[in-house]
Amino acid sequence: MSFIGNFFYLILYQPLFNILVLLCKYLPWNDLGLAIITLTVLIKLALYPLGAKAIKSQKALAKIQPKIKEIQEKFKSDKEAQSRETLALYKREKINPFSGIAVLLIQLPILIALYQLFWKGIGPDQMNNLYAFMSFSGQVNLNFLGFLNLGGPNWAIALIAGVLQYWQAKMLAPKKTQKKTSDFSDQMQKQMTIFMPGFTFLLLLSIPSALGLYWITTTLFTIIQQYFVFKADNNTK
Repeated sequence: MSFIGNFFYLILYQPLFNILVLLCKYLPWNDLGLAIITLTVLIKLALYPLGAKAIKSQKALAKIQPKIKEIQEKFKSDKEAQSRETLALYKREKINPFSGIAVLLIQLPILIALYQLFWKGIGPDQMNNLYAFMSFSGQVNLNFLGFLNLGGPNWAIALIAGVLQYWQAKMLAPKKTQKKTSDFSDQMQKQMTIFMPGFTFLLLLSIPSALGLYWITTTLFTIIQQYFVFKADNNTK
């Protein structure tokens, strides 16, 4: 485990820490908030192709949910036929149900490193993570834009993050059909659309709002990315 930890530190955490300090050094007012937003956007741009692939996969799966429900209803008592027909549907629609998960797993180590970075912050006790050629004699400004302290929780940041996450989930939700259903998976999806934003809001009420600002930035970027991916997809049809 020490080898994995050292590898994670050297390849991800320490480079991201030094980039964040560098941004704080040269951005106006040594503003940690501006540095977090800039670093998050740079990471999201670097991962844009992977993110677009994951979005397309999620949207495609959501789109065929009505057909999957029809198969489940038709072969209610035959699980083997149900699985066979579902796999055939994936093949006809040229969908890999695991591609979105694979893309997310690739991004996961970076997301964990960013989470730890914004959680620990870049106070004086963290400066031992700087490279030997790096120097930062100034003081990091925790007051985003001069008034929002990123060192503690903030209910407005938590609320905005929750609302944006709800918006993102609604964009991916399949369009309603005339046929009403009480399918368990459908009900579960609706509950998760509400639960996850609520959980995000409650979580961010108890942790430094630096993480909340990261959460807002990455969710807003994903919403914008979803819009352009969906628009490009519709234009090709």
